[in-house]
Amino acid sequence: MTNYPEIASRMFNTPLMLHPSKGDIIARAFGPRVLGLPDVAVAVTGSEAMGLVGDPMGDWLSDDGPRERNGIAFLDIEGSLVNKGKWIGKSSGMTSYEGIISQANAIEADPSVRGVVLEVDSFGGEVTGAFDCAERLFELSKAKPTIAVLTDHACSAGYLLAAAARQIVIPATGICGSIGVISMHVDMSAWLAKEGLNVTILKAGAHKADLNPYEPLPKEVVERELAELEELRVEFATTVSRFRAGRLSLESALATEAGVYRGQKAVEAGLADAVARPTQVLAAFEAELSRTAG
Repeated sequence: MTNYPEIASRMFNTPLMLHPSKGDIIARAFGPRVLGLPDVAVAVTGSEAMGLVGDPMGDWLSDDGPRERNGIAFLDIEGSLVNKGKWIGKSSGMTSYEGIISQANAIEADPSVRGVVLEVDSFGGEVTGAFDCAERLFELSKAKPTIAVLTDHACSAGYLLAAAARQIVIPATGICGSIGVISMHVDMSAWLAKEGLNVTILKAGAHKADLNPYEPLPKEVVERELAELEELRVEFATTVSRFRAGRLSLESALATEAGVYRGQKAVEAGLADAVARPTQVLAAFEAELSRTAG
């Protein structure tokens, strides 16, 4: 049975670091079901794919722990990003910050690991847990060489995690950025009135029902929520500019206004370091690690 209340709690009235087009698809696909409204047809193209950084990967893929090859560990950051939970599948899956941190801990503690590839293909996800996870990946980057390989997207929370790597490589058709925060609210008051329904809200505390879906949002609530989202955007920009010191300033990160950049334009904007096909990166990274070790 689908846990719609849990889905709703993760979708609505909560800050999300999520690409807006992905948010629109989620809202249109799940919103009617969650809220008990008629379904809306949504065409969803593409799927979350894993294991694109070369395939020999298929020969040594393991769900038991971090994947490793020739002293290089692979950490997947793919699909929708959530605070807690487990990977549940390729095409409609999630990656949890909790799981990423657990893998980072194991990778750093493993003396056989010479370097780490963060394989990133995510349009983002929850704010909750994202900054803690990014800081843990940044700590890992201080301990061992890391490189984020986009296959093909690193947007919003996905970009926050990718930025923690020492370098970011983007394919010519890949996109990254969306340094911003979004929140979705549903006002059902007009629909309820049309259906002849009236909801009475009993509350203790002036702000207890501020974001309820049964009445229009008061102006002061909208202004307060927007101010909080802006604070999170500044924290987002501050964090990625610290991770990418000398390549992306705070001013430049804020100036993107949550825009996304493709391929070479992402490099020119300081959001990525090089353009290359994901399958090219592994050999180059192996060669660099061998050169520095020698």
